[in-house]
Amino acid sequence: MSSTFGTLYKVSTFGESHGKAVGAIVDGCPANLELSEADIQPQLTRRRPGQSAMTTARDEADKVIILSGVENGKTLGTPIGLMVNNKDQRPGDYGEMSQVPRPSHADFTYQMKYGNRAASGGGRSSARETIGRVAAGAIAEKWLKQQFNTEIISWVSSVGDIDARDMSTESLTREQIDSNMIRCPDEAAAEQMIALVKKTAARKDSVGGILTCVVRNIPAGLGEPVFERMEASLAQAMLSIPATKGFEIGSGFSGARMFGSDHNDPFELKADGRLGTTTNFSGGVQGGISNGEPLVFRIAFKPPATIGKAQDTATFDGEATVLEARGRHDPCVVPRAIPIVETMTAITLMDFVLRQAYRQA
Repeated sequence: MSSTFGTLYKVSTFGESHGKAVGAIVDGCPANLELSEADIQPQLTRRRPGQSAMTTARDEADKVIILSGVENGKTLGTPIGLMVNNKDQRPGDYGEMSQVPRPSHADFTYQMKYGNRAASGGGRSSARETIGRVAAGAIAEKWLKQQFNTEIISWVSSVGDIDARDMSTESLTREQIDSNMIRCPDEAAAEQMIALVKKTAARKDSVGGILTCVVRNIPAGLGEPVFERMEASLAQAMLSIPATKGFEIGSGFSGARMFGSDHNDPFELKADGRLGTTTNFSGGVQGGISNGEPLVFRIAFKPPATIGKAQDTATFDGEATVLEARGRHDPCVVPRAIPIVETMTAITLMDFVLRQAYRQA
């Protein structure tokens, strides 16, 4: 199983949804970064279940413990061990599903690949695996902020067929995004999104959505063409998140409908003395390398597969059955996916920065 991401900033996650704990090992973090659990906890708290009517009712505090790699409040340059204990496991909720692969879930494919699987909550295929990523990415966020004043901001831009207005050029803050439970800074659209999710949950169904992410203040020159282009590595990072179904950067698919004369980003001398572009259809990346403009990309999330609504399906033995899934699950994952997207972005960028520094050393 591939549980490690990164080249110089390496993150390896461990644990199952209903096991004793989940977490990560971070290898490659530079020494002497001031670090404590308090630096990591905010993003975990934004990701935790049970925080609103938009999320699963599973009650987990998700308190992180730093096991290694930090002494006297500073990183040692050695592997950083991070752990979050599981407190509210209910493996009994999944007894019925041990014999019935959930439609569009990983139950069937994990069983086919490994000949075994963690039937309780999906094990490693559960979004609970992302806790380790979020903890590791929060460290990368702090390092990038100190080095470049990098800001990584993500928000809900669509739920179902409800779209927020384009806010990718606005100076949004996490406080603005967290001001409502759906985490959409367009208040008018947010009200409609919340109503849709509540209505969907009431009928034991689920709904998908889209996140937009903007990264400001990253240096030009990051990315490793040809196979580890900036956008290719970001796409890998984003599509490794459970429930993702699409990734686009800059103009994305809409750019295919434009003419080059409209889509090209002309250069100009910026007020700060650097060469930049007047528009940003490229999404901050040209030739697979960051150009110094904000990174702008979007990630599509499918409706959560585990729903309480009755579904005609079949057991592993092929016997027709009806499944009404038990357990506690999100009717829409996008509000809780925001810190996952932000921290996976930070991990990707920090790895590129370290690789660039190694090349220039």
